[in-house]
Amino acid sequence: MEEIAERSELLLPGPAHALGGLLDVPVPDLDNGEALPLLWHWLYLLERPAQNDLGSDGHPARGTVPAPPGPGRRRMWAGGRVESRGPLRCGQVATRRTKVLSVREKRGRSGALTFVVVSHQVIQNGRVVIDEEQDIVYREAVAASSVRTDPTPAADARVPAADHEWEIAVSPTLLFRFSALTYNGHRIHYDRDYARDVEGYPGLVTHGPLQALAMAEAARGRSEGRDQRFEYRLLSPLFDHQGMVVEAVRGPEGTTTAVRDVHGRQTAAGRLHSP
Repeated sequence: MEEIAERSELLLPGPAHALGGLLDVPVPDLDNGEALPLLWHWLYLLERPAQNDLGSDGHPARGTVPAPPGPGRRRMWAGGRVESRGPLRCGQVATRRTKVLSVREKRGRSGALTFVVVSHQVIQNGRVVIDEEQDIVYREAVAASSVRTDPTPAADARVPAADHEWEIAVSPTLLFRFSALTYNGHRIHYDRDYARDVEGYPGLVTHGPLQALAMAEAARGRSEGRDQRFEYRLLSPLFDHQGMVVEAVRGPEGTTTAVRDVHGRQTAAGRLHSP
């Protein structure tokens, strides 16, 4: 029998206003019934595990859906698909139902990999208003010295943001506040010593969901119709010292989005279109 996790709560405007302040983006008139923008449901219906249920990396090690496939495995957010089927409003109760859709094992250069697809459905007023699939990858823990990361180009290799691009100043404070806002305990986003000495990264890791949210925000208002589908992939790790530059380009088949670092290396891609 498949395991389904369910959580309900009254949606309050506070988290939305906090995100608006964090990214300096407009917040809808939530008190008068305007809907939350696409992906802003990530601020709500969050898991809040007990401290003693966390693993050494800060992620829940038990009592969660999905459960890690084994002790010590590294967790990475690889991408996902989100379909908005109606307005999600503050001031009303919503319910999130979570289940695992598939688990696939594979071997890569770094060892065993487990690919997990997780379904989240957000229900309000008796109807599904958000239908989402998240792609999660678990890899074996390896020595920090063996982790391969992209080198940082020379300072003179910077690619200035174009007029149509949105440059976001990434700082430890920004990453910490986003972790707090989404109740994400993963230490790679705020604990530099852990990120470097244990997981082998050259800096703090910019959240995959933060990159996806930035792409959706860049595309906000450029898609016709209320119902929308956003598909996105995380292509490469992005670190705090590499900045973040976002773009959204309207085309005949929807709006294409991308994230790059300040040197021009692309780290995420997405597409917003009608379902």
